Amino acid sequence: MKTKIFCDIADLNLIKVFSKKKIVDGFTTNPSLMRKAGAKNYKLYSKQILKISPKKTVSLEVFGDNYHDIKKQALEINSWGKNVYVKIPVVNSKGLFMGKVIRELSKKNIKMNITAVYNSQQVLKILNSINKKTNVIISLFIGRAADAGKDPLPEIKKSIKLSKKFKKVEILWASVREPYNYIQAKQVGCHIITIPPSIIEKIEKFGKSYNQLTLETVKTFLSDSKKSKFNIDYLSEISSR
Repeated sequence: MKTKIFCDIADLNLIKVFSKKKIVDGFTTNPSLMRKAGAKNYKLYSKQILKISPKKTVSLEVFGDNYHDIKKQALEINSWGKNVYVKIPVVNSKGLFMGKVIRELSKKNIKMNITAVYNSQQVLKILNSINKKTNVIISLFIGRAADAGKDPLPEIKKSIKLSKKFKKVEILWASVREPYNYIQAKQVGCHIITIPPSIIEKIEKFGKSYNQLTLETVKTFLSDSKKSKFNIDYLSEISSR
């Protein structure tokens, strides 16, 4: 099974570049990335992204924090394009599970990306809230879990197993920390992995031998020592003893 790569970015110039790459199957964004990219008007900025990438999947996140606001925003965002997946947080800022709105959006066959998920128990609750006809992505934040000293691999393996009865559900490996995470995601059978541009560029260079890596590393150290004009005048030290 192919593990699809989504580019995790909101910068319009980078989206223009990466939308042309065959290795990239879609894009994921969030309010933090949008803010960093300088977005002022959420709707207009999102539509600019969709104009750049009209065919590849684009996940756009709600920023409401209660049932009413999340549902209203989700319906609006869904109307912006056929390639849109509406990102819904698994819980709100008070820790309340967003099962009600997930269930109602699922009944309307609105494509969703359920985000900020960390364990298989949350995945099970999501699966119990959707129908089997709706396209749903469930994003597990593997990197952030590992940052907190957790072993996320058992959780994502359980999540993939739980989702097998749902043909339209895809498990996504989120918060990537290094290129090798792509290999790990493929090994466990993850459907999607979302990766920042700098790491995608490293994945495109996969295939170097250990000898090549050794030679490149040595040459880098040597080059930097020359640029710094490092010099150990050991001969003068010996003669002065």
